[in-house]
Amino acid sequence: MIAIKPKNNNQQTIEDSLFVKGIGLHSGKDVELKLEPAEVDNGIKFIRVDSKKNNIIEAIWSNVSETLLSTTISNEYGLKISTIEHLMSALSGLHIDNLNVYINTAEVPIMDGSSRPFVDMIEKIGIKKQNKKRKFLNVKKIIEVSHNNSSVKIIPNNQFSIDFEIDFPSQLVSRQSCQLQLINGNYKTDIAAARTFGFEKDVEHLRSNGLALGGSLDNAVVVGENEILNKDGLRYTDEFVRHKILDSIGDLYLAGSPIIGYFYGNKSGHYLNNQLLRKLFSDESNYEYIA
Repeated sequence: MIAIKPKNNNQQTIEDSLFVKGIGLHSGKDVELKLEPAEVDNGIKFIRVDSKKNNIIEAIWSNVSETLLSTTISNEYGLKISTIEHLMSALSGLHIDNLNVYINTAEVPIMDGSSRPFVDMIEKIGIKKQNKKRKFLNVKKIIEVSHNNSSVKIIPNNQFSIDFEIDFPSQLVSRQSCQLQLINGNYKTDIAAARTFGFEKDVEHLRSNGLALGGSLDNAVVVGENEILNKDGLRYTDEFVRHKILDSIGDLYLAGSPIIGYFYGNKSGHYLNNQLLRKLFSDESNYEYIA
């Protein structure tokens, strides 16, 4: 099987600095972000400006330290950045390879619960093509991990495709599936606007455990027993599974390179996404880099 590399084959960054303000979904804290262009081969790096030293955290699979309701990365000095998946998803969808993210606290702002605000702001500031080819991670073997009744796998394919199934004990969500080939810029139309979601019955428990302190109808779809509580309803009829795809795209971008392979997720989340990457990289015969 011959891998099909996307036509845009050069590394990319953003044209200029970009400032973002928001609130942390879980911490409830005000957050300020500054996205800065970066040189070729820099990758995506988070820099905690509230710490004066040892404050760089590389956005890579091996730095993932927590996966409870979000993806958290840490450096060797114990400094953390959480809820990175929506921003990472936007960067993957826009093919941004190199970026420095300066942040004044430990959680990326949730914005409206999707990656669309990041996509729109980056597109407005502009994307800069750089003078070095991208490296693509071509999957050579079937890799699969599972836990209880959840599973993920990635198999060789000639391009990046993603297929996801969910099944929740709610008549408003229930069983949904969605399959996409991410080509021709369809990330923006088909995935970026899908918001994170939660269930009204879980809110009190989450907050008593220090989670979802910044959550609201402005940044999440809240599912009641018999209705969606957001007054404008859903953005897609299958917004729930599309958001799971959005999360997975962000988590998989922690591979450090765009992936060429077919990803399938079944009732899974951040934990298994990271375990999949750890298993993939555990044996060099599982993959190859192509430029």
